[in-house]
Amino acid sequence: MTKTTAKTLTDTRPIRLKGRSFLALVLSPELPFSNWLERLDDLAARSTGFFLGRPIVLDLEGLDITQADLKDLLGELGERGVRVMGLEGARGSLIGANMPPLMKGGRPAGDIEPEASAAPAAQTGAAAAASDDKADKKPEPRAEAPRAVSSIVIAEPVRSGQSIVFPEGDVTILGSVASGAEVVAGGSIHIYGTLRGRALAGSIGNATARIFCSKLEAELLAIDGLYKMPDDMDPKHRGQPVTVWLEGDTIKAERLA
Repeated sequence: MTKTTAKTLTDTRPIRLKGRSFLALVLSPELPFSNWLERLDDLAARSTGFFLGRPIVLDLEGLDITQADLKDLLGELGERGVRVMGLEGARGSLIGANMPPLMKGGRPAGDIEPEASAAPAAQTGAAAAASDDKADKKPEPRAEAPRAVSSIVIAEPVRSGQSIVFPEGDVTILGSVASGAEVVAGGSIHIYGTLRGRALAGSIGNATARIFCSKLEAELLAIDGLYKMPDDMDPKHRGQPVTVWLEGDTIKAERLA
């Protein structure tokens, strides 16, 4: 005797889809890839773990490459532990099987780019657009008012492995930033203690952002996607209270009085 069990779907509630925004690093390869990979290796060697666990978007805009070239590049990045979550600016014909998807809606902002939002101009930067689960309700057209710059204050030290990410404005750290930690701000960064980790200001394309700290021992400084490593820093500024800003394509620093 065969017993047949019929399964009836009684829960008719729809699956709820929500939009969510994340920050991703945007890498913009340059030809020849071999030279660009050497520079990437140099950055990774001088800032251990910089790409570890980070979502990466590869910006291929303007590159005249074949699908085979892209496959080789993705393989080289994979061997370096750089995991690419998506591709930007690529022709559809370049995307082969098992490659990351083509992404749209991201806005370039140097090394770090935020999700597409109402914020001013990579994100860093990042790199995907959020959808609204109430997309069927269309808002009336209206003029966009200027968005006020906001800020946050972190009253505790930022420990190794922690990341403070605030693309909306300035970040103030009342304590120190440990080695292996990072602070990412759309505006300026103010650190009342020692900066031993990484500080990335102006992450959404703000070239006027600054970095202030009471004692400079940084692993990396970046403003609007341009970075400076410890070997590139003037020794006279090490261990000193400094302000850091961007002048053209050059990161400048001076001692605070």
